[in-house]
Amino acid sequence: MADTWLIVGLGNPGPRYEATRHNVGQMVVDELAARRRETFRAHKANARVVETWVRPGGAKLILAKPNSFMNVSGGPVSGLARFYAVDPERVVVVHDELDIPFDTIKLKTGGGHGGHNGVRDVAKALATPEFPRVRVGIGRPVGRQDPADWVLDPFGAKERQTLPLLVSDAADAVETLVEEGLLAAQQRFHAPR
Repeated sequence: MADTWLIVGLGNPGPRYEATRHNVGQMVVDELAARRRETFRAHKANARVVETWVRPGGAKLILAKPNSFMNVSGGPVSGLARFYAVDPERVVVVHDELDIPFDTIKLKTGGGHGGHNGVRDVAKALATPEFPRVRVGIGRPVGRQDPADWVLDPFGAKERQTLPLLVSDAADAVETLVEEGLLAAQQRFHAPR
């Protein structure tokens, strides 16, 4: 399916993690599904999926949220890529990024995982790091808090005021990437707000 894209929101399963920084990728995929009034359903690849389109007559989108924990996201992602016959260059991984300030979006294809275990596992399972990423900035903790604890905390009160706009912008970035390409998406979303 040449014009099919797999859009994966990384995160952890269950209500304990829903509102945490580590789950912002799943929040973005939820926003993409909500825009299309679609509901996720179970898939045999240990994920929840929505089959839809970027717009009527446009590219097909498979929106996905792995049911696995973040650090073992690769299995569900590679299973979905095989099931839908989507090549890695059309597997868009949406994830949180500590090294980008909160309320910032960066897009890239390939490169390292930057210590992100979910991205590392996806690259291993796909046997390549060459897949597009929509990186949603969550910033680093202030003081001495362990980053591993920081990502599993809910967004703070001040962050929650801006979070809906950030999630909406990241969903826009995914749509722009699919319809106009990486460079156009980078030019639009890398600019300071």
